Amino acid sequence: MLNNPLLPWLQRFLHLPLQVILVQVNPGETFTIRAEDGTLQCIQGPAEVPMMSPNGSIPPIHVPPGYISQVTDNTGVRRVVVTPHSECYPPSYSPALSPPSHPLAPPYIAHPQFIPASHTAYYPPASPSDVATQFYQHRLFYPEGEFKFVRSMGRTFLMRWSSDIKKCSRSKPFLSGFGIISYHLNPISVLRPVESRTRAIVSQFNLYQAAKQFQVCRVGSDARLFAFYCTQVSKVQSRSALVSWARAAQGDGTPISCGYELMLTDKGSDGKYRVVYSGELLECHLTDLRPATDYHVRVSAFCNAVRGPFSEPATFTTHCGPPDIPQAPRLSHRSKSFLSLQWKPPVDNGSRITNYILEWDEGKKNSIFRECYFGSQRHYKVVRLCPGMGYTFRVAALNDIGTSGFSPEVVFQTTGSHPQLPPAPRLVKVGSAWVTLEWTRPSGCSQEEPITYTLEGQEEGSVSLCVQTLNLPPAACPPPRVVGHVRHKEVNLEWDPPAHDGASLGVEFSVEMFKVEETLEQEEVYRGRSTECTVGSLLPGAIYKFRVRAANDAGYGPYSEATEVTTAAGPPGQCRAPHVTMSSHTCAVVSWEACASSGADISEYRLDWGGDQDSLELVYSGTNMFCQISNLEAASSYCCRLQAVNQAGAGPHSELVTCRTPAAIPDAVQGFYLQDHIDAHHYSLSTSLSLVWEEPCCNGAEITSYTIAMGDRLISTGNVTCYVVSDLQPDSEYNFQVRAENAMGAGAFSQRLVARTRPLPPSPPRLECVAVGPQSLKLRWGDGSRTQCSEDTVYTLQMEDRNQYIVIYRGPSHTFRVQRLCESSRYSFRIQAVSEAGEGPFSEIHTFSTAKSLPPTLKAPRVAQVEGNGCEVTWEAVPPMKGDRIAYLLHVLGGRDSEYKQVFKGEDTTFQLSGLQWNTDYRFRVCVCRRSADASQELCGSFSPASHFTPCRSDLALAVETSSASAPAAKAFGIASTDGQFATMMVVGLAFLSFLMAFILQFFLVE
Repeated sequence: MLNNPLLPWLQRFLHLPLQVILVQVNPGETFTIRAEDGTLQCIQGPAEVPMMSPNGSIPPIHVPPGYISQVTDNTGVRRVVVTPHSECYPPSYSPALSPPSHPLAPPYIAHPQFIPASHTAYYPPASPSDVATQFYQHRLFYPEGEFKFVRSMGRTFLMRWSSDIKKCSRSKPFLSGFGIISYHLNPISVLRPVESRTRAIVSQFNLYQAAKQFQVCRVGSDARLFAFYCTQVSKVQSRSALVSWARAAQGDGTPISCGYELMLTDKGSDGKYRVVYSGELLECHLTDLRPATDYHVRVSAFCNAVRGPFSEPATFTTHCGPPDIPQAPRLSHRSKSFLSLQWKPPVDNGSRITNYILEWDEGKKNSIFRECYFGSQRHYKVVRLCPGMGYTFRVAALNDIGTSGFSPEVVFQTTGSHPQLPPAPRLVKVGSAWVTLEWTRPSGCSQEEPITYTLEGQEEGSVSLCVQTLNLPPAACPPPRVVGHVRHKEVNLEWDPPAHDGASLGVEFSVEMFKVEETLEQEEVYRGRSTECTVGSLLPGAIYKFRVRAANDAGYGPYSEATEVTTAAGPPGQCRAPHVTMSSHTCAVVSWEACASSGADISEYRLDWGGDQDSLELVYSGTNMFCQISNLEAASSYCCRLQAVNQAGAGPHSELVTCRTPAAIPDAVQGFYLQDHIDAHHYSLSTSLSLVWEEPCCNGAEITSYTIAMGDRLISTGNVTCYVVSDLQPDSEYNFQVRAENAMGAGAFSQRLVARTRPLPPSPPRLECVAVGPQSLKLRWGDGSRTQCSEDTVYTLQMEDRNQYIVIYRGPSHTFRVQRLCESSRYSFRIQAVSEAGEGPFSEIHTFSTAKSLPPTLKAPRVAQVEGNGCEVTWEAVPPMKGDRIAYLLHVLGGRDSEYKQVFKGEDTTFQLSGLQWNTDYRFRVCVCRRSADASQELCGSFSPASHFTPCRSDLALAVETSSASAPAAKAFGIASTDGQFATMMVVGLAFLSFLMAFILQFFLVE
């Protein structure tokens, strides 16, 4: 056993130190191993079962009564031998290797109560003929990942433990929880690939990477070993695919010559397979596949008469394709001018049919077709046709992949008018008891329009009699056959009419259906003249039988043989409306009942939820029968619908269920803050606080009021979002919270708001006038006795103007000069102080008056000499000022006087002065005085600039004796020679002096 070629190969391939323990099965006995799913594997003796264990432990062996198990060690290999009490084998002798010395014992079938429940192996004796049918109800557990070799009848089997669970049969390997991978005593044993969910178990023995892709087989008794890769599918198209696999090889890697058999199914991995290829090639190009269909393929190797196991099924799905060719259109109604056609949808091949194309030849019979309809409907009415004329039609289907071929052409005729009177019949032949007559078609009837004739005969002298022979019922029709694919709810049937020696006009058909599983009465599903029909409203995964019979004027013929049809597993049926229970205003629990599976188990339920039908979204997908939905809004309407899904697809949605969450207390108030501005006419920021908040969600019940919590004090307000809390202490801190209330109750309080009242505003300062002018007033103010002003205090000064006060100054200064005022006018003022605490009160009204204006300053007076030593002084006049009288003051300074002396005061603008000294300089100046009406006040303006005057003599006799007639000229000269004469004399003297000095200098220099 140690030289078995399978063990060294596994040691080299799996890199494991194998510890082999042989279990000896005596002749006439059977070694039985029970899997997790309850099935048993029986190994007939004589045989030795090698069991590989990484830790070298001996598995427990349960034996029937009268037997014992012994452990022997022969050449380093431990062997477990099970013998009766009376037998004893020496350690070096193996009875399993010798022929039996006694006849085989009858099979030993243990009673279920006898079979132990412990996780051990049990093998009672049995005959070879009963080995294949013996199964025992007990369980066996081994360490996961452990390999075991079973040798029987010259064959060696490789067994492996795993935790996967699959179905098994007597001729296939099975894989069960804490079970084995084995074969039921056939010539081939296999180590299958380990799937991903058993990798954790396999990894502890380092077996997964080695056994992932290969299948190891033992063939025959010649100790040959071959392996091949799992099937691979590539170049998948809508109707074709390429399947390939690796060449089989021996244990040492040498390829061997063998054949391969490829099997295909479209009924699932456990469905019925059919052979699509058998040969020595390593690939097969599959054709004639159906689009959008799931296929499973598996391959096996065979050598001579020995056949290997099948590989794991490989799954692939063909691509979607254009629709199949639809059936020819059918005529639903017709008249003289229109034809109503309808057609059935063909197989869409995975892509929904979007449109149909209906073409016709326009009645021209020239095989040239034109499009007469394009759309998604499956019926169309062709109008404006000619009576009694045939038209040819065909139809094609479109989807997102492409366009199908056109259906077979079909001809339909419009109805014609009543035929005209035919010509008289002609006699062709005459017999002793018969005659042959013929006639022609009446004019006006087309060749395509079917016409029937009635022939009446009459003997001479007899009354005319119309005779028509009776027809026989039709014969039996051939069995109906399925057209296209059988769907889960409908099937397309067609049949051939019965054999008939005459025309088939007037023959109609009746199709009956009955279900095989149920003893139901036959149901007529079709009656009409067509030889095809579509039967709908079937149950998915059910077996039905259909038969057809024909009928004419004589009645119905016999039924045809029944055709058995099995509908495909379809999507689940429509679920019942789910039940919605409101656990709170924000949470709902949706529950539902199980839906009809329609031939396939429900894989999941899908729950759509939304505010309305347009906003439905998938909120749950799973196998549970309930779903909890949270985060809902109170007093809001919602709707939901349920859908079941299985492997065939999704079923229709249930009826739409509407619900409404209950109303609840309002949410907590958000946006709670303090408003800086307040109505100063009614409230003061020092004793009042204005609170503002945002309206919260009412949760379905209108908010009726709000409650403000100020410490232990609760203030109830109406349905407002602002409130002024008054009668507070200045410069004090307060805590506020607010909550909303509705008919359901009071909501939660908002977050705490800490606010502080402002200090009292400052008192108005004392206002006084420090400088008065005719057009300005300088005002000054200081701190009042109750005022405690800071550097940030601002003062507002207002002045009355037209019975209202206007602001003339705002700032921190303590003085202000009011300009552009009117003289001798009264003005009223008031002042207030403004600080961070707010605007203080205004002061009392203070009234100040401007002073009167001084008279204007005149220009220098004009002085003129009069006769003798007198002069006349004149000046400009000034008009009265605001009703006050104007007077003038004239001052003169002359001779040796040091101060001006007043010589005139009055209202005149001229004054003559006499008795002046000759050749003496005098200066004159004048000012204006303003006298009030009551003469209580007199204001004098500034003096004018001074005017100079020097009186001169008018007698010239001192120089020239002239007559008295020259006196006026002398007088005039004297008056003019005061200043002018002096200046002239000075100029003449200087000129003379210069001339003299120049003469003297020239004289001396020349000499």
